[in-house]
Amino acid sequence: MDVGLAKEMARIPIFLMGLLFLCFYIAMAEAQYINYRDPKQPLNSRIKDLVSRMTLEEKIGQMVQIDRSVASAEVMKKYFIGSILSGGGSVPAQKASAETWINMVNDFQKGSLSTRLGIPLIYGIDAVHGHNNVYKATIFPHNIGLGATRDPELVKRIGAATALEARATGIPYVFAPCIAVCRDPRWGRCYESYSEDPKIVQAMTEIIPGLQGEIPANSRKGVPFVAGNKKVAACAKHFVGDGGTTKGINENNTVINRHGLLSIHMPGYYNSIIKGVATIMVSYSSWNGVKMHANHDLVTAFLKNTLRFRGFVISDWEGIDRITSPPHANYSYSIQAGINAGIDMVMVPYNYTEFIDGLTFLVKNNIIPISRIDDAVKRILRVKFVMGLFEEPFADMSLVHQLGSQEHRELAREAVRRSLVLLKNGESAEKPLLPLPKKTSKILVAGSHADNLGYQCGGWTIEWQGLSGNNLTEGTTILTAIKDTVDPKAQVVYKENPDADFVKSNNFSYAIVIVGEHPYAETFGDSLNLTIPDPGPTTITNVCGAVKCVVIVISGRPVVIQPYVVSIDALVAAWLPGTEGQGVADVLFGDYGFTGKLSRTWFKTVDQLPMNVGDAHYDPLFPFGFGLTTTPTHFN
Repeated sequence: MDVGLAKEMARIPIFLMGLLFLCFYIAMAEAQYINYRDPKQPLNSRIKDLVSRMTLEEKIGQMVQIDRSVASAEVMKKYFIGSILSGGGSVPAQKASAETWINMVNDFQKGSLSTRLGIPLIYGIDAVHGHNNVYKATIFPHNIGLGATRDPELVKRIGAATALEARATGIPYVFAPCIAVCRDPRWGRCYESYSEDPKIVQAMTEIIPGLQGEIPANSRKGVPFVAGNKKVAACAKHFVGDGGTTKGINENNTVINRHGLLSIHMPGYYNSIIKGVATIMVSYSSWNGVKMHANHDLVTAFLKNTLRFRGFVISDWEGIDRITSPPHANYSYSIQAGINAGIDMVMVPYNYTEFIDGLTFLVKNNIIPISRIDDAVKRILRVKFVMGLFEEPFADMSLVHQLGSQEHRELAREAVRRSLVLLKNGESAEKPLLPLPKKTSKILVAGSHADNLGYQCGGWTIEWQGLSGNNLTEGTTILTAIKDTVDPKAQVVYKENPDADFVKSNNFSYAIVIVGEHPYAETFGDSLNLTIPDPGPTTITNVCGAVKCVVIVISGRPVVIQPYVVSIDALVAAWLPGTEGQGVADVLFGDYGFTGKLSRTWFKTVDQLPMNVGDAHYDPLFPFGFGLTTTPTHFN
C-alpha cells in the first residue's frame, strides 16, 4: 500500500468508520429479511414478493405435478417441481406404515427446500372414501352410500377423520370431494357421486369444511382456506359435467344447454367455493364437444372471473394429453390449449421434462403470455402460503396413531348403518322379515360378497381398481359381523353358492344372501347392462326359492334386480360400505333401525336409462328418496 494513502486513511475520523459499518450491517440485515418468508406479512404481499424473485424456470416448475414413482429429492431440486402425487395404488411399499409414508414425503420436501428460493412442495393423493390408498386406513362408504344418509354433518365428520388420517402419513392435500352429479348409472364413477340430485350434492359439500376446517366468518369469497396441520387442502372435482355424459360413458361428451349445465352440474361448485375449497380439478369430459381441459370460457371466464375462485385449477391425470385424439398426439398443442384455458397445475405425471420444455418454448415465443404463467404461480403459492407450508414444510410423527383409529372405525360403522336402504321387507307391512332375530337355531349365509372385504370396499381401495379377498387391509367382513352379532348358540352356515337341494335339506331358519358387483374404477366400471355378475343371480334363485331370505346388494349403483324381487323376502341396498361391515349387521339384527333413502332412482330395466327424478317418463322400480324404515328391537 502507498504510504501517502495509508496516512490519508488514518485521518478518516473514527465515527465515519462506525457509520460505514452501520450501513453495512443494515444492508446485511435487509438481505436476511425476506418478505415472503414472514408469516406476519399480508398474503398478497408475500405472493407478490416471491413471484418477483422467480425465474421462468422456477415458475414453470411450480406448475408441474409428477407421480412419486418418478420423483426424488434430486428431481425436485433440479426442476423446481411444485407438487408430487400418489396415483391410485402408488405407494412407497406394500403395506407401508404411516412412518414410511412420512419419511418418503419429507425426503422429497428436503429436495424442494434446498432450491434457491426454498418453495415447499405440496403432496396430493386420492382420498375419496377415507385415506383409501393406505394400508390399515379406515375405509368409509363410497359417496353414493353417504348420499343415502342425507346427513351433511356426518359427511363433515368423515372429512375431518380423513384429513387426520392423511396428515398421519404426512400428506396435506387430497383429491376430494367428487361433486359429480351422476345422471346415468351406466357411468363407472357413479359411486363417487353423492346423488343424481344437485341439491343433495350441494348439501354434501359440507365435507369440505371437514377436510379443510371451518372458513372464518370474515373471509373473502373465493379465497382458499386450510386451518393448519390437522387439516388438508381439498379438491372439488371434476369441473364440470363429468356425471352427465352420453350413456354414462366415462370421459365422454355431456350434451346439455348452458342452463342445464349451470342448474344440474354447477351448483356444487358454488357451495365449494363459498366454503373456501383450495383447488378444483378439471374433468376429462367434454361439454357439447369442447374438451373441458381446453375450455377457456368455463375455466377462466366463468370459474375464475365470474365465480371469483382464487385457489388453483389442476388438470386430471394426463388430462392435457387427452385434449387430442389419440392422447398425446400433439403435446405442444395440448400444453397451449390447456394452459391458455386456465389450468394452473398440470398432473403430468411422468414425462415432466417434455412438459417443462414444451411450456418454456411456448412462453419464450410469446404463444402463452407470461401473465398467464404468473396467474398460475400466484394461485399455487396462495394455497401453499394459506396452508402454512412455508412455516411447517415437514410432517412429523405426532398423528400416526390417527391412521385407522378406533374412533374413525366407529364413525365409519355409523356411516354404514345410516347408508343402508331397505327396499323391501316382507310381502306386506304386517309381516316384515327385518329386523332378523338373533336367537334362532340355524342361519344360512350365502353369496360371493359375504366374506370378501375387497368386494365390500369397491374400487379406489389400496389399488386403483380395488381388490378381491380379505388380506388387502384391516376390516370386518359382513359374514364376520353376522357371526359376532347373533346369539352364540345360533349356528351360522356359510356356503358361497349353494344349490337348491342343500338349502332345502338343511332346515335353515332364514338365509342372508350377499351378492353384487366386483370392484372397478373409472372407465373399467362403465356398463351398458348393469347386471349382477354370475353366480349372483343363481345364488339368489337357489336360496330364495327354498327359504325365507334377505338379499343384500353390494354395488356402486342401482343394478338389475327386478327379475328377482318377487322371490326375495327382504331387499337391502348396502352400496360399497367399506371396511366396517359390522354396521350392516347392526341394522340387520335390529340394534339400529333402517333410515337410508335412495339418493338415486332405481330403474326397472336399462332401456329406461337415463331416467332421473323429475323426468316426464319417470317409471322406476324404486323412486328417488325411497327407503323403508324399521324400529330398533333391543330384546330379540
